[in-house]
Amino acid sequence: MFRERTDEIKFAFLLLDLFLAGAAYAAAFAMRFFLIVPSDYSTLDKPLYALFGGILVVSQVGVYSLLNLYTARRFLSSLDEVGVVLSSVIINLFFSFAVLYYLHLYDVSRLLPLLYGFWAILLTLAGHVIFRRLVLRWRQKGHDLLDVVIVGGGAAAQKASEVIEKNRLFGLRVSGFVLEPGDEAAGLGERVLGQIEELEGLVEKLQPRYMIYAGHSDYHENLKRVLSLCDNQGIHLQIVPSYSDLVTVNGSIENYDGLPVLTIRDIPARSGVNRVLKRTFDLLFSCVFLLVFSELFLLIALLIKLTSKGPVFFLQERVGLDNKTFKMLKFRTMRVQNEKDSATIWTTKDDPRVTPLGRFLRRTSLDEIPQFLNIFLGQMSVVGPRPERPYFVEQFKNQYPYFKRRHAVKAGLTGWAQINGLRGDTSIQDRVDADIYYIENWSVFLDLKIVLLTPFKGLFGKNAY
Repeated sequence: MFRERTDEIKFAFLLLDLFLAGAAYAAAFAMRFFLIVPSDYSTLDKPLYALFGGILVVSQVGVYSLLNLYTARRFLSSLDEVGVVLSSVIINLFFSFAVLYYLHLYDVSRLLPLLYGFWAILLTLAGHVIFRRLVLRWRQKGHDLLDVVIVGGGAAAQKASEVIEKNRLFGLRVSGFVLEPGDEAAGLGERVLGQIEELEGLVEKLQPRYMIYAGHSDYHENLKRVLSLCDNQGIHLQIVPSYSDLVTVNGSIENYDGLPVLTIRDIPARSGVNRVLKRTFDLLFSCVFLLVFSELFLLIALLIKLTSKGPVFFLQERVGLDNKTFKMLKFRTMRVQNEKDSATIWTTKDDPRVTPLGRFLRRTSLDEIPQFLNIFLGQMSVVGPRPERPYFVEQFKNQYPYFKRRHAVKAGLTGWAQINGLRGDTSIQDRVDADIYYIENWSVFLDLKIVLLTPFKGLFGKNAY
């Protein structure tokens, strides 16, 4: 049901984006050669520009797909797709310049891809908004709507109804609910069609296209009955398990040689392509940062050596990916202390162990700069949950639900918790919730968003010390 409609809309958006990318290239071509720098059109190498345009248009849709623009969630939200479109167009521009260089297409104007980028962003965002409104208006007039009967009246059934009614773009309409023994009709009102015993007659009367079984797991015979009826009547059946509240947004079902396996908590950042993308970003970002800010790195090291006794760097054991420990590198901000105190004492505001320079470094997060070496070595990521000491991990895992789920991805230099002010002596549970949100909703765009917001919201927050 949802997959069928999702595939239809995905294909429609893909065709639309091919057209919009082509229109963007045409607009860029016209602006470059007829408005900005008028040229003799007859002297241009037209096949060359047609080839370059074709590559640019096809690769644009490919990058959109790679960055998950065509997911159901983004079909439904104009705001959610803005960052993906911007990132995709920028990546495609880098790709286009690489094509020009490696294919030695030196006769192609270098201004043309930049103009294309402007028009691609403008036309894609505007085109998607208009397309959504046209489809929604078509649905509101009652066209191409598919009726759905929901079996069950509990939380899972009502959640299914809410999702369908919220996502009107899919063109599904809930005909009503068929209740099982024990279901409460309160709150469902006139949408109750009848009881499970009446289902066959209701199906004959309503002729629904789809049916959702969201009943109780105790009534296995009811599910078999519904399945048999749907098979006989040619109705598409989908099942919402009673434990659906335990399945995350990225849960999935895979087929292993005929055995269906439900993944309750999928982790986007650990899948093949995403893993490569995240690691590539970490490598590039850490290399660039260490090269650009090498002088600052040396200056801070010198100031630490001149203002307090002890080593410049501070190595401490932290817990990272898959509960494995690693040595995290920081600039030393405290007076030298024994290893046991360092590993087991929580840092608080106005901590007397912190040196005057160390207080400034902590306040500005400059003490974290050496962790770019951890990132380069693959022990950490630029974005992820902040790593904790083993002593506190053992304490917190029993105090805070799902604390150790934070170790499903690499620890990060910054994260969703940090840009929301959750650092220093703040609520551990709030940090855990923020980290889990990041893990379940990871995307390249989310990483970029966190990196861009970190200097404004993460470094100089009121809880930084």
